[in-house]
Amino acid sequence: MVRIETPIYLDFLSKFGVGGAHPGGIQLTKEVFKSERITSTTHILDVGCGTGQTAAYLATQYGAIVTGIDINPVMVEKAKTRMALYQLPVEIIQGSIENCPLKDETFDFIISESVLSFVNKPRSLTEAFRLLKKGGRFIANELTINQRMDPSNKKEITQFYGLDSLLMERDWITLLQRTGFKGIKIRKQEQPQQSLTPEFYYSDYIEPELYTIMNQHFYIMAKYQGVLDYRVFSCAI
Repeated sequence: MVRIETPIYLDFLSKFGVGGAHPGGIQLTKEVFKSERITSTTHILDVGCGTGQTAAYLATQYGAIVTGIDINPVMVEKAKTRMALYQLPVEIIQGSIENCPLKDETFDFIISESVLSFVNKPRSLTEAFRLLKKGGRFIANELTINQRMDPSNKKEITQFYGLDSLLMERDWITLLQRTGFKGIKIRKQEQPQQSLTPEFYYSDYIEPELYTIMNQHFYIMAKYQGVLDYRVFSCAI
């Protein structure tokens, strides 16, 4: 294993243009939103929108008013290209949910798919709370460990992905409650989902070392199968 001090994993995602990199992919996203009330007047923020796959789906399926934000300039460019190609009125901005340049109480929904694990969680959740309208809903599909890990294994994972911590389900719940979110509901896939091929939107040039990163990602997923998991949290303010 190559020792990695920076989250080069995120460079891999951006250069390969991986759409639906979060657990469950776009199929799970579609399932989650089936139970939500969304109309053409619903304002949605897609945090860490990546190449814009989820944002494009929400705009196309529901005609919702969608904004995507991502800190990675490669992802932002790919998301903008997607919206232009399909002529979707989705605003894509470059920025961080840790310090979001948008106004208070703007959105009816905020969705975060494998994003909070890579940022300052308390700060980002506070921003999400600020950006939601009264009665607004926050949906997060996030990495969750099923058991406490020994320091060496924990370090292998956090160092590779550039994470500051690994949280169990109860840790996420505590963070959400401390932020002020209420009515927290949790979804966990009880049965393994059908393996789906993710969407790729390759950059013109991909550094050779990023192929090694891809292989290391698959190695870690296999090594910690059953320990690394996810939960979908939905809550309101």
